[in-house]
Amino acid sequence: MARDRTATEQVDALVVGSGFGGSVAACRLAQAGLGVVVMERGRDYPPGSFARSPAQAARAFWAPEAGSYGLFDVRGFRHFDSVVASGLGGGSLIYANVLLRKDERWFVDREQLPGGGYESWPVTRADLDPHYDAVERVLTPTPYPADHPGYDDVPKVRAMRTAADRLALQHFLPPLAVSFAPEPGGRPGIGLPIVEADGGNLHGVTRRTCRLCGECNIGCNEGAKNSLDFTYLSAARQHGADLRTGHEVRTIRPTARGGYEVDYVRHDPTQEGVPADRLPVRTLLCDRLVLAAGTYGTSYLLLRSRRQLPGIGAALGTRFSGNGDILSFAVRTKDRHGARPSSVDPTRGPVITSTIRLPDDLDGQDQHAFAPPGRGAYIQDGGYPAFVSWLVEAAGLPQDAGRAGRFLLRQLAAHTVGDPGTVSASLAGLLDGGALSDTSLPLLGMGRDTPDGLLVLRRGALDAEWSTAGSAQHYARLRAALRAVSEALDGRYADSPHWLLKRIITVHPCGGAPMGRNQVEGVCDEFGEVYGHPGLYVMDAAALPGPVGTNPALTVAALADRACTRLLEKRDSATPTPSSGATSLASATYPQHSSVQFTETMKGSFARGLSDPRAAQRSPAREPLRVRLTLTIEDIDDFLARPEHVARADGWIEARGLGGRRPVTDGEFHFFGAGRTRDHRELRYRLFLTDSTGAARTMIGVKDLAPAGLTRIWPATTTLPYVLLEGHVPQGEDPTADIVAAGTLRISLPDFLRQLTTFRTTGRHSAAALARFHAFFLDELRRIYWPVRRAGPGHRGPRDPGHAPGG
Repeated sequence: MARDRTATEQVDALVVGSGFGGSVAACRLAQAGLGVVVMERGRDYPPGSFARSPAQAARAFWAPEAGSYGLFDVRGFRHFDSVVASGLGGGSLIYANVLLRKDERWFVDREQLPGGGYESWPVTRADLDPHYDAVERVLTPTPYPADHPGYDDVPKVRAMRTAADRLALQHFLPPLAVSFAPEPGGRPGIGLPIVEADGGNLHGVTRRTCRLCGECNIGCNEGAKNSLDFTYLSAARQHGADLRTGHEVRTIRPTARGGYEVDYVRHDPTQEGVPADRLPVRTLLCDRLVLAAGTYGTSYLLLRSRRQLPGIGAALGTRFSGNGDILSFAVRTKDRHGARPSSVDPTRGPVITSTIRLPDDLDGQDQHAFAPPGRGAYIQDGGYPAFVSWLVEAAGLPQDAGRAGRFLLRQLAAHTVGDPGTVSASLAGLLDGGALSDTSLPLLGMGRDTPDGLLVLRRGALDAEWSTAGSAQHYARLRAALRAVSEALDGRYADSPHWLLKRIITVHPCGGAPMGRNQVEGVCDEFGEVYGHPGLYVMDAAALPGPVGTNPALTVAALADRACTRLLEKRDSATPTPSSGATSLASATYPQHSSVQFTETMKGSFARGLSDPRAAQRSPAREPLRVRLTLTIEDIDDFLARPEHVARADGWIEARGLGGRRPVTDGEFHFFGAGRTRDHRELRYRLFLTDSTGAARTMIGVKDLAPAGLTRIWPATTTLPYVLLEGHVPQGEDPTADIVAAGTLRISLPDFLRQLTTFRTTGRHSAAALARFHAFFLDELRRIYWPVRRAGPGHRGPRDPGHAPGG
């Protein structure tokens, strides 16, 4: 790509993406008087512009490598598929309008996950409630008006209520960001002109109330959806925000004076078909940078720019999940007596009208026989446009050989006897009154799956390491509930074709740049600001540290609103002026101390009932064990000044005998502590964990560094004998009577080479901090393995490494 540095400009705030995070940020920051630019890679979609014909649909997909820049970004990963949006308004253009708050008890803190590890939210429902309120005032959600004339004849509403009642589950009509009435508080009516707020909408077109056409997920051509282009983005433009479509950000990097440089390309609608890699790269400077390009877009930008963002947390790419999404079907539902087909007509109404809630263990509610205890979930009805019914009927013909056979026999009879009326009758019989499509309802499930996925770059492209395996308990429980709903409607349960391959389609990807209480736990803090990079914010679903459990749109918007409140508070208190050079944003808010962090992986084994690691190595009963630790030195100055040289240790210990992967709940690592003689030094580990039975355990390991020659450096620094103790044993207590197991861990050469790539630093002098740490570490090794004697009689320089005392 050609690089055009002459196009550089500077703004107060750049917002990348225009979904639920980016739109809120653009509006809030513009209202506060900042100069705001929004870069959205897709184009704008006024009512009437969404694809409906096959020719239009062929151009409706986002595929820059093929020169196509449409609305739907469909991604296929190894174990799942995903659909997200590309357009002004982001996911609001194609979502199903549901605005639900995350359940209060589901804001968990260090909750153990089924496969090991934990989920932790640094915010609470109380933190977000004021911001939920603020977002709802703008998007004006309202439950589906099922009791009003015109809107009262929607069979799937009744079907969902019936199923919930029969199963004794909670049913309700969720708030939908749809205009059913011409104005808030008005009388609902179909197809009525909507009264706009002052200033109108950015498209300058008249909108009309919901026509119940089921086209919410392919773009509403009536403008009935209160999507972000009609709400937050219209308000942002009125307050001076510059909304730029067709602008795709490629890389970001901090500047020495504070703020960020952003490289981007422009997609010209008049040159559609030109691959993105042939477009010139332009650059923009901004004092504050808000990343809101969605889970995939934001994670990709941070991963791609990782080298330019020193010290970014080791959590980058982690905590990915699909928000528990799964699709299934209730097929051929019947009336109460199971005698006649019962219409659920999925083509009438908004895509989603109803919600059934499946309780969570955290709720303390009674569980149900059809679904084992577990993490909570929601079930919602799915609708679709009328033309999809033809596809449903066609898909059903191969499974209904009798119907197809009768049609062919009638046609043969018609040709034989010349009966002109038989063709019409046969066609009617072939369609069977449209019974399959009329009595079959898509069921959408979502919930608290396991956020154990990883987003990575492979050959420059984003890839995801995640599958349904880590969330097997969630999906088993949710599928059991979906089956129960189908059977409660006297229908047959059917999985989606994807599930036959143990795949899912998620429209709610979460994580990748999760928030956390510290740099090890998260990429950004609870307000979305990236650790070590002031003025850089993540304000979209990438910041979620776990699944929302219900439709995540409202929670993403509320988190962005909260983040903007903090950003503006910091702006008012710091008053940074990076462009003048007098006070940069970095100097106003950057941590005064510098930190160092790196990650190591060790593999080995342990044997129960033994206290000697060497004996455990020879035991035929030994079990595999693996450890991954991130070691963090919070303040390099304090670390070097104290003789203990202590670092914090976070991570996990994995062994089948411990119940899988168990998080280190508290850990520390001592560099070069005093050893058993004056010449010895030790690298000491003390790690607290709890196994799957709830038993507390402490792992204590010591690498003994003895002056035994240079050839001993590698085995001494990469081999860790350890013992596993009963209980959590603090420093200073005698653990010998409580040993329950022993073993040895080692760092392999490939793992060591990977470890060298994990060093991260933060602070105003981050590069110097890393250099000081490496100098300290190498100097300590030199003191042990290559000591220099003072000059004197017979002095011959460095001690012969092959003759070190104790070697």
